[in-house]
Amino acid sequence: MVMRFLSVLAVTSTYLVLASCTSSPSLDDVGVRRPSQETTSSVVRPSNRASRIYTETVESPPVPQEEVLAWAGPLPSPPAFVPAPKTVAMPVPSEEAIARPIPAAPMMREAPQGRMQIYSRRFRDAKPINFGSASPRKLAVHGVDVSRWQGDVDWVNLRSQGANFAYIKATDGGDHIDPMFKTNWRKAKEAGLKRGAYHFFYWCRTAGEQADWFIRNVPREAGALPPAIDVEWNGESSCKRRPSRKLVLEKMQVFMDKLTAYYGQRPIIYTAPDFYRDNLKEAFADYPFWLRAVAEHPSKVYPGRRWLFWQYSGSGLSHGVEGRIDLNVFHGSEDEWHNWVAARSN
Repeated sequence: MVMRFLSVLAVTSTYLVLASCTSSPSLDDVGVRRPSQETTSSVVRPSNRASRIYTETVESPPVPQEEVLAWAGPLPSPPAFVPAPKTVAMPVPSEEAIARPIPAAPMMREAPQGRMQIYSRRFRDAKPINFGSASPRKLAVHGVDVSRWQGDVDWVNLRSQGANFAYIKATDGGDHIDPMFKTNWRKAKEAGLKRGAYHFFYWCRTAGEQADWFIRNVPREAGALPPAIDVEWNGESSCKRRPSRKLVLEKMQVFMDKLTAYYGQRPIIYTAPDFYRDNLKEAFADYPFWLRAVAEHPSKVYPGRRWLFWQYSGSGLSHGVEGRIDLNVFHGSEDEWHNWVAARSN
């Protein structure tokens, strides 16, 4: 009798253990996605998924893994944009959030009418270069490019010094936004500058996710300058990858195609001499170029390449901004500038 009782007890215990093992859900069972191991130097991997905070930090070597190219298969359709219902008790927000879903049909804001006033160049330079007869001073429309490193810009003052346009850093990689972008984007427009946004391309992320990230954070506005893609080798980045020329061109094309489809304008390609030599010579003839050449004229640094903007100094000095600022110029007359801008205001 005792032996029979012990046998029944053993069988019952075994059943209870098995039942408890099979009833506990795993992370995969409840649909919880494990955090991605892919990071950039601008992001700290969160210790808690419920509180993801993006900040800049000391760069660490990237986690090696095989990259899945964005063009290796069909791209997912963006989620449909469903406006929130309007009620008396809940006013509609007047300002969009920075990290918003990609709208299926982006809103177009009305562009200002009439020609903008062109201010003459009054910048100084900490390291002036004599470009001779090809001096950028002979061109009519000058501008700047800025990022968080220029701090709190006095855009009205900067405009009076000759900044008629500005390219403003918006994003880099697939998960970082310049913390001053939203403020600079708004204040530059209020000061009367024509402005566009640029993305710093990160060679350790797929092109498609970088394009999606830029689109989520940069509004589409009538009258804005075309978006720009900054492609260069960056030795300071945690991403040390230098893809082949073929892969570089493929990634750039995917990124630019997505931006063209969304913003209705072909992106401008910003680059530096070494990257151009390695990858872009005789490529993308139908795209506008923004060339860095701070010691010689672009015709000598990039022979045969047509250009739209020339970054002629990285050591500019101006009222309205502390420290140094990049100086740029449009390749054309004042009338050509107005015509080019008007074509992008429709």
